[in-house]
Amino acid sequence: MSELRFDGKVAIITGAGRGIGRTHAIEMAKRGAKIVVVDPGVALDGSGASAAPAQEVVDEIKAAGGEAVASFEKVNDVAGAGRMVELALDSFGKLDILINNAGTSVPELFDIQTLDQFRMLNEVHYLGTVYVTKAAWPHLVKTGSGRLVNTISEGPLGIHERGTGYGGAKAGVIGLTLTLAAEARFHGVAVNGFAPRISTRLSAPEVMAHVHDRPVEDFKHAMAAFPVELSSPTALYLAHESCKLNGVLLAAGGGLVMRMSIMENTGFKSDDMSMENIAANIDTIIDMSTTVQFGIGATPLMPKKNST
Repeated sequence: MSELRFDGKVAIITGAGRGIGRTHAIEMAKRGAKIVVVDPGVALDGSGASAAPAQEVVDEIKAAGGEAVASFEKVNDVAGAGRMVELALDSFGKLDILINNAGTSVPELFDIQTLDQFRMLNEVHYLGTVYVTKAAWPHLVKTGSGRLVNTISEGPLGIHERGTGYGGAKAGVIGLTLTLAAEARFHGVAVNGFAPRISTRLSAPEVMAHVHDRPVEDFKHAMAAFPVELSSPTALYLAHESCKLNGVLLAAGGGLVMRMSIMENTGFKSDDMSMENIAANIDTIIDMSTTVQFGIGATPLMPKKNST
């Protein structure tokens, strides 16, 4: 297969100053894209700010012969979301790709997690994704072939404790991704989700030790098997114009790529539904040996609607 390139494409990548967002930006630029590197350089709890992370990525891209500009806006600021899109248009004239990657994490048990932390996590992950997408959407639609990749997570699946704040917020992003995909296909725009399995500051050994109540040493070797370089290509593929998937969730890390999906089984049907009937047939009701895809799945993109 010939190299998949992004020549002539303009992309906004949020959270691109560090971690996997940085890898997205640098690799996409190597393949010809012009990049708006968005990162306010804040700590995991949202405090502080630094221009260094975003600017360093821009400098690295330019040193390699690519084109990029830095934005220091926060995704959970409506006006800031608008300004990062305006920067893309002012700098490069259009917008083809948006990768919503910015995120944070404050893992804690539900009875300890504060309401302020719940609010912050939702503002960054869910509303941040909404704000930036809302600002970018008309421009993605205008191209007739825009690509939107939302960074989701396996966290909403209940895989570990101390995940209600983060998992709940990411579940919102999954819902947004799947429902927007149902509309997007009529515009020729593809909307998909990407769940990274990676070792970054959000999943540092110290963080994972706290989440799982295990020694830090247990995670130092394990997390080394999940470098960002083995996960990022999946997000970039979803962002490429040759990718015709829409409404698909892919998880990637450690050299493995998998599809995540919401499934339904064939269920139990009765014309005399009662609590007792449900109790008597609960094994059939929860049996997932026969399942079907729920939602639009990988429904092909439709021709762009003519404007009226």
